[in-house]
Order: sequence, then structure tokens, then C-alpha cells
Amino acid sequence: MNDSLARRVVAITGAFGNLGATLARMAAAQGACLVLIDQTASAMPSSPTRLVLSGIDLTSYADCEEVARRIHEHFGRLDGLVNVAGGFAWESVQDGAPHTWDRLFALNVGTALNASKAVLPLLLESSAGRIVNIGAGAAAKAGLGMGAYAASKSGVLRLTESLAEELKDNGITVNAVLPSILDTPQNRDAMPDAEHDRWVTPAQLAAVILFLLSDAATAITGAGIPVTGRV
Repeated sequence: MNDSLARRVVAITGAFGNLGATLARMAAAQGACLVLIDQTASAMPSSPTRLVLSGIDLTSYADCEEVARRIHEHFGRLDGLVNVAGGFAWESVQDGAPHTWDRLFALNVGTALNASKAVLPLLLESSAGRIVNIGAGAAAKAGLGMGAYAASKSGVLRLTESLAEELKDNGITVNAVLPSILDTPQNRDAMPDAEHDRWVTPAQLAAVILFLLSDAATAITGAGIPVTGRV
């Protein structure tokens, strides 16, 4: 077994979705203890190596502070945070609603900001603090109907860059992955005629995230790393 994350405590937001669940499984295989955070309810029990926090509203900073308190209570430490939680909407400006922009900023930028800020005191005590955010390749150029989503994911990248500068002298790295279309059941249903084998799988994206959490990536911070498959 690859135990590159042995004795590390890693928190994952959006832990019960396609990417979050895959990342959690792969991180556990590398020896990590996990904090699984999601708004969705779960019957999965906590254990000495796993803290399950369901029903969490990451757009609420108070909820994120409670998450940090529970992590400290259960593990006494935190070494990594992966901000997977987010949202998507396809909507043109002409036919869409202005509040969609507010909603996607809250779901994408707000959740990453709240979670990161709340757990910073724990990460600052780690000898290998890591934050990895999920951006999007679409942040570089918005297509039709992608304005709100692309703008919010661009905000995630700006947050990543700013926080990396803020924390670089504290030994904490902050990076973002910028995936293209993920090969999930939902995306296949939405685009049945696409060439699905050209998309990025959750496992492929998770592998890049795990690298950024590892000691091998100590010298990388403030980066937005494209993970685009063959799209």
C-alpha cells in the first residue's frame, strides 16, 4: 500500500459526491485519517480514523467553525483540507436570473473561503499544512451559459492565489486543480452523445489532489493546475 499520507488528517468537503467519495477512498488507501464533511445526511459512522460530519451548511461560517471544533475534539489536529463542495448552473444572462450569480459564488467561493478560514488555526499547527481547492478549466474562458459558473470558479482561483501568498511563510501550501468535464453519471446523462472516454475520471483528478497533499508537492503553492484529459 502507498502510505504517503500515513498519520495525516485530511478533511474533505462535499465528501459524499462523486469526486469526494473517490478521493476519500484513495486517501484512506494511502493511510490518511479522514474528516468527511457534507450537507447530505449519512448513516456512515465515525471511527478512530474517520470523523463523519453530515448536515453541514458550508455557506454558514458558524457551521464551519463547528466543523473545526469537532475536528479538534476528535483528532486534535488537521493536516489537509480539500474543498470539493460546490455547485453548477448553465444559464444565459438574457434568460437567467441574477441571483444565480450570487448562489454560485456562495456555493463555490463562499464554501471554500469559510472552510479554509475556520480550520486555519488547526492547519497552522501542522508541519505539513495543505489546502487544495477545486476550480475549473472553464474559469479561463466562459462559454455560452457558463458565465456565473466560470466567474465563481475564477473566484476560487483568485482565493487560492491570495491565500497562498498569505500563508507561504507559515509552511502551508494552497493550490487549485482546474478540471475539464468529469466523467460522472450525471454528466453522462446530460451529454449522452459526448466522447466520454476523453473526459477526466474522478480517480484521475483525485490522484492529482493527493499529490498536492503529499510531501512531494511541498514546493508548489499558489498554482492552478489544469487537469483536462483529452478534451
